[in-house]
Amino acid sequence: MMRARDLPAAFAAIVCSAVMAAGDASATSAEITADARGHFITMAEIEHTPITVLVDTGASVVALSYEDAEQAGLAPRTLTYDVPINTANGQVEAAHVVLDRVEIGNVLVRDVEGVVMPRGSYAGSLLGMSFLNKLSRFKVEDGTLFLDE
Repeated sequence: MMRARDLPAAFAAIVCSAVMAAGDASATSAEITADARGHFITMAEIEHTPITVLVDTGASVVALSYEDAEQAGLAPRTLTYDVPINTANGQVEAAHVVLDRVEIGNVLVRDVEGVVMPRGSYAGSLLGMSFLNKLSRFKVEDGTLFLDE
């Protein structure tokens, strides 16, 4: 699996443009432009910590890598890993968390259900439906994901 630190410079430019587009949007909306593969990857602030995430409508909840959870101050070594999660590499046990705040651009969502994946089980973090379902609306049009708080 690809790690955020392994992403090419072109990808970083796409992430930056998505964040800038989100910053230009209205007070309660954000826009994310798809990358060359059609994926929506952006910078989210999770617990006030910038974390690169892949928006994934196939993920039921926000899924943080162990390393990203550590950066966000969630102390993953102290969590209980007892939530079965099916991944492309098989089933693992993740830890349930409730994120106080998840923010993309001007869109802030509070009390978001999530999981922390065990160390080494997944590189990267997913922004799943537990975030998206708290929005008033989200849609994809012409390669852009629109988020409305």
